Amino acid sequence: MSSVSDFTEGLKAKLTALESAGLLKRERPMTGAQAVDINASGKDLLNFCSNNYLGLANNSQIISAAKNALDTYGFGMASVRFIAGTQSQHIVLEEKLTHFLKTKATILFPSCFDANGGVFEALLDENDAIISDSLNHASIIDGVRLCKAKRFRYNNRDLADLELQLIAAKDAKNILIVTDGVFSMDGYFAPLEGICDLADKYGALVMVDDSHATGFIGKTGAGTPELFGVQDRIDILSGTLGKALGGASGGYISSRHPAIVDMLRQKARPYLFSNSVPPMVVAGTIAALDLIAANPELAKKTMENAALFRKLMVDNGFDLLPGEHAIVPVMFSDEHVAVSMAKALFDRGIYAVAFSYPVVPMGKARIRIQLNASHTPEEIKACVKAFVDARESLSPVVSTQ
Repeated sequence: MSSVSDFTEGLKAKLTALESAGLLKRERPMTGAQAVDINASGKDLLNFCSNNYLGLANNSQIISAAKNALDTYGFGMASVRFIAGTQSQHIVLEEKLTHFLKTKATILFPSCFDANGGVFEALLDENDAIISDSLNHASIIDGVRLCKAKRFRYNNRDLADLELQLIAAKDAKNILIVTDGVFSMDGYFAPLEGICDLADKYGALVMVDDSHATGFIGKTGAGTPELFGVQDRIDILSGTLGKALGGASGGYISSRHPAIVDMLRQKARPYLFSNSVPPMVVAGTIAALDLIAANPELAKKTMENAALFRKLMVDNGFDLLPGEHAIVPVMFSDEHVAVSMAKALFDRGIYAVAFSYPVVPMGKARIRIQLNASHTPEEIKACVKAFVDARESLSPVVSTQ
């Protein structure tokens, strides 16, 4: 039997191996608010790697609403929702999200990770089946593992393979297809119309995690179901308050079937056993939803910025995954090269993080650039110039694709 010392020494060896492989992740503490202009590790930087898609994380109206909530509702709930953790504004936010998403009912969770972690076990059992996209978010993967339903997986966005899995799961009492609306490492949209067609054909339900779409994708920002015209065909919609909707914390499940939400209030373990979303986050998110409704130009600006960055990077010979989302992956086949590029960008005043295995497949390392409504054309051009200069400084290790 090994000792505690043996165990910790084994962990140290694994960490050393991660560092040697260029896979060790490090944090860079920021000294101020989430914004385009930040200071991290003592250096002034332009931030191109946050999920702050609409630039609302430091919005004065949202901050004011959060401050007022501290005076009115206090700092925290110190309780779960069904005991002493529901304020009137929690109900207001759930109703506003339901209206915004054009569903019938919504339930808040401490995070979208918790929402996805609690939804499957509460709704499905060993007689049911879940069919999950192979690149779904880790929270979906973990949530599925907690459920006794039979598990099937289909290749990313592959409708032919999805149909094969539907056929394989045909004996299940209930079948749930689950997919990300936007795949966060690639910026790709799920083919929701085709998924819904197959769900109709085989009598399955459809769940979409729309965390990287809610607030700025679709005509009103209601997300990928709105973008693809399938809002009345999605049965379960999960999402986060922690990205475009102000960037704080919190998540939700929303549905066109109120019974689904009602059952989650009774059985979803992260809802039953975690503190309520803090009052200031609730108030700030309510303000964010009002801002989004009143300022549709924010979403338009986000997408225009993404298009500009893509064009300039392609013009300069970089290898990008194709797409239209504000997530723009700049690809590097080698993990060490991606890490070196990110460091070179940091030295040139650009904050962008390298992603490598196990976050993305081995050999598909990348720097994921994320545009938001607050970036100016001049800042985007400065980011592209930093990429060009960094590539030249690392040549011939990094060559033009």
